[in-house]
Amino acid sequence: MAVRGHSERARPLEWQPPSFTATWLLSDVFTDHSVPIKSGCGWLPNEWVNESGLQHALRAVGRVPAARIADYGQPYGFALLRARIAEQLDRHGLLVDAASNVLLTAGARSHRAHAVASRRCGRRRRSGLLQSAADFAARGARRAWRAAHGRGHRYGYVRAYRVIEHQPKAVFLNTTLQNPTGATFSMASAFRLMQIAERHGLWGVEDDVTRELALPGAPLLAAMEGLNRVLYVGGFAKTITPALRCGYVVAERDVLRELARTKMAVGLTSSEATERIVEKVLTEGRYARHVDLIVEKLKDTHALVEECMDALGIELFRRPRAGLFVWGALPIQPEHASDVATRALEHGIWLAPGSYFRPGDAPSSSFRFNVPYSAGDALWTFLENEIRQRAR
Repeated sequence: MAVRGHSERARPLEWQPPSFTATWLLSDVFTDHSVPIKSGCGWLPNEWVNESGLQHALRAVGRVPAARIADYGQPYGFALLRARIAEQLDRHGLLVDAASNVLLTAGARSHRAHAVASRRCGRRRRSGLLQSAADFAARGARRAWRAAHGRGHRYGYVRAYRVIEHQPKAVFLNTTLQNPTGATFSMASAFRLMQIAERHGLWGVEDDVTRELALPGAPLLAAMEGLNRVLYVGGFAKTITPALRCGYVVAERDVLRELARTKMAVGLTSSEATERIVEKVLTEGRYARHVDLIVEKLKDTHALVEECMDALGIELFRRPRAGLFVWGALPIQPEHASDVATRALEHGIWLAPGSYFRPGDAPSSSFRFNVPYSAGDALWTFLENEIRQRAR
């Protein structure tokens, strides 16, 4: 048998242009920098990052003696950051004890579905309810849980008939600036949801990673319900940087203890070095001022993008004027949406069609637009041409 030489073994893979598939959207997209206009992505532009605050934090942590971060760290996470998170949540009306109710994780999504499954449902093959348009991480949870879909993004709450039909153990949802629609629950809808959850013994997993970007007054289920049947998930990818995989789960004391054991069993401790960087950004990086600036920039950019969408006859689901996303239906047939997205990639434009957020990849004429990445003329010129051609 011939043995391949070293040069053959070491030959790098040839670069291939991206094809618009679920695989690319779920994995390769995070390392693919070949597409210049990223209207379909899920993060803030690099130039919006709090660079001075982040650089200060990196320098400060760089001066920490190596012996302090040489071991695996605390299973619950870096104590000072947990205290800062408790203070942050207090400002939103959620009173928690940092030592008893806050668990740090390697990213906000790491325990999004897994926490409830491991703690309250006992075994993997149980069902849960998701909002009917759900982000990519929720799609993974859906596959693992055989999840049914409530139309939470449209009606503001998971409808009671869905609960009766599927008898789920939990409901996964964004109450604030939902991904992908940008919608926020009304207070009445939040109360209605909690009534349904209480009546049917549901657990809620409140994914609230964009809370800091929301306008004042958005409901917070964990604060309304008091952590009796809610797990609260947060993180810093949308306000500091997604490069720092640092999230957290807030739960009642006994539940959190079991979640900590699950965390250790799955992947040991989270990175204390990363958690120290985040803590320094929060305390010494002018974090609050930076977030205020981002909120104002998003508000102005939303107005600009909405104007472009209105001019093309794109129907907006909501006008949130906050957060990263707006959800709009192009005046095309739903079955043509994937073709539009494929042609967009050929023009250096990444679009996110609604089919990638819907159960069964159902065709949809709606698209998720990342507002900061959608302010350029090239995107709207392309869409105008596509809409005109398909109207003939």
